[in-house]
Amino acid sequence: MDLPRIFTIRESGHRIHNPLTPAKLAALGESLRLAPGTRVLDLASGSGEMLCTWARDHGVTGNGMDISTVFTEQARARAAELGVADRVHFIHGDASSHVADQPVDLAACVGATWIGNGVAGTAELLDRSLRPGGLMVIGEPYWRRTPPDEETATACHAASIADFLELPDLIGQFQGLGYDVVEMTLADQECWDRYAAAQWLTMRRWLDRHPDDELADEVRKALDTEPAQYARGTREYLGWGVFALMKR
Repeated sequence: MDLPRIFTIRESGHRIHNPLTPAKLAALGESLRLAPGTRVLDLASGSGEMLCTWARDHGVTGNGMDISTVFTEQARARAAELGVADRVHFIHGDASSHVADQPVDLAACVGATWIGNGVAGTAELLDRSLRPGGLMVIGEPYWRRTPPDEETATACHAASIADFLELPDLIGQFQGLGYDVVEMTLADQECWDRYAAAQWLTMRRWLDRHPDDELADEVRKALDTEPAQYARGTREYLGWGVFALMKR
């Protein structure tokens, strides 16, 4: 049980595995008005930057779970580095069926709604761990502008245009599921640049060190095609945001 190795090669230099800069991640934490002792569950927690920095800056406690062994170890190391390993803990596992032992104040899945087969299933999963009146936090892509054709959509890592909604419709989806949208932090193009372009440098340096690796051809192909594809597609059409929800 692990992420495909190509993914961890791409993002081994990332602390945040989504298009949020550290400043945006900090702004998200501030916007949620987190009180010391807030209990957090973070499903698909990646390298743990959200939980670790919020523990440092706001005094939250909690657990993160991620399917990547590499990212889980990075999260544990980050917790130790920031001096919060006594407050936040990271578990390697499949988050798609995980429910907290006790209800939490904030349940999050930031950028991995595939664990619940989409927004609705992920909200249902998170709700099973959330105390009444708690905050749910979901990160999800949306179309900044609807792509003109399916080819452009696939260049944005979508299977089709129908995979994502435009922002007003995504907010409407949350409302249709019975939630009030009470906060949001949206990525801008600079956030996307820092997320996507950082992968290219990581991949190039990895390729220089591992020219004979079984994944070398795949990494080489990505370096040949992705920068222009990104500039043509993702940067222009794909948005991404983190939305805080409360049940009506």
